[in-house]
Amino acid sequence: MSESPPTAVPSANRLSLCYETEAHKLGPPPVDILDAHTHLRGEDSVRVYQRVAEHYGVTHTWSMTPLEQVSEVRHVLGSAVQFIAQPDFRADNLLHAMGDGFLERIDAFHSEGAHLVKFWAAPRARDLGRKAGDPNLMMLDGPHRQRQMERTCELGMGIMTHIGDPDTWFATHYADASAYGDKASQYESFERAMEQFDVPWLAAHFGGWPEDLGFLDGLLTRHPKLHLDTSATKWMVRELSRHSPEEFNAFLDRWSGRILFGSDIVVQGDHLVQDDKGGRTGQASSADEAYDLYASRYWALRTLFETSYDGPSPIADPDLALAHPDQFGPTDAPTLTGKQLPLNTLRMVYRDAAIGLSALLRE
Repeated sequence: MSESPPTAVPSANRLSLCYETEAHKLGPPPVDILDAHTHLRGEDSVRVYQRVAEHYGVTHTWSMTPLEQVSEVRHVLGSAVQFIAQPDFRADNLLHAMGDGFLERIDAFHSEGAHLVKFWAAPRARDLGRKAGDPNLMMLDGPHRQRQMERTCELGMGIMTHIGDPDTWFATHYADASAYGDKASQYESFERAMEQFDVPWLAAHFGGWPEDLGFLDGLLTRHPKLHLDTSATKWMVRELSRHSPEEFNAFLDRWSGRILFGSDIVVQGDHLVQDDKGGRTGQASSADEAYDLYASRYWALRTLFETSYDGPSPIADPDLALAHPDQFGPTDAPTLTGKQLPLNTLRMVYRDAAIGLSALLRE
């Protein structure tokens, strides 16, 4: 008799948790949570996200939703969602989409009530620029981005950006420094742009360098209108867990009001469907799997910030195998070390910092 094939480990639920039960165990957060960094698409999948958000105490979200889907996402979430302007990454003509087309979309998003414009300038943006025929197409100091940031400021909007990527990627994906530069060099154009455009800034993914709180201290000192968010859950769990609770809390206390909660949850319609063979089309293939995918991010971040949990993350982190293929496999995960932050710090990160930034954006 043949043996059954091993069951695949769910990448969002390695520990076989019931995330709805886990939400009840955590209880309500000390204050309603505003998630400042999501990507919401697809009406039915957004309804799944809505259930997750309700269970984990997230009452508002800022979303990078494609302009064409703003109405349907708003139809589900109403005033609980605020949109962030972004270009059309799926356009056939990238040169237009990242150039004049983005200028047009900034105006359109502003008409929809957006107060932030996202400028994605990760090292990978150079690859997209080369593909479109202009290596500087998406760089913050390139002519297209300069015009777009000028328009952003004319409209009274703030700037959100993604600059750095994980240290593990610079040791692997970006090992060719002649093509990408080193990690520190990514911040040169970023700092020049912050000096040039005197508006509130929000740097995604803990400013792109959660590995180095000392570097972020300097960045925040030099640029008083800069804010950071905690998005990219796998990355945050891996790197923020390595800082001691004392060091991490001191950092949050020092920069109180300038660190916002964000998850980087990606919600999309294909999370609810199977492929032709009855398998996954992406990270999930049913409403239940999509629930686990979205809930895993809120469980991990709330556990990291609120508790003294010290154990494996339920989310597979392929970066471990990327950096150390001799030690880890693609479904392994790092240790999640909870920081048990004080209530006043949680209130500031979860809600009040976002309210403060919103006030600056409406001045």
